[in-house]
Amino acid sequence: MTDSSALDPEDRKIIALARTTRARNGVPEGAAVRDETGRTYVAGTVTLDSLKLSALRTAVAMAVASGATSLEAAAVVTEAESASPEDLAAVRDLGGAKTPVLLAAPDGTVRETVTAG
Repeated sequence: MTDSSALDPEDRKIIALARTTRARNGVPEGAAVRDETGRTYVAGTVTLDSLKLSALRTAVAMAVASGATSLEAAAVVTEAESASPEDLAAVRDLGGAKTPVLLAAPDGTVRETVTAG
């Protein structure tokens, strides 16, 4: 577990945004990413008959679609114990191998911080 109070305020912000999105939309995951300019992109899990995307991959796609060229950080709020390899690959594709990915429980407690690489 990571002491959430020790996190950078901008990292706490993306965790809060991800947590709020998860709760508001009633989806299994909420995610937020911060691009190189400080803009944030927030998404929940997408589950359609023809399209299934994790919240983190959706947030990365939203950043790319909005013109982001890099990521500073990513956060996902989920009951899962770890980020999937596909989620980490999406973050790595845009942000690079050293991009931090914060994995938080539904209550916002950061379980771990890993890099996308």
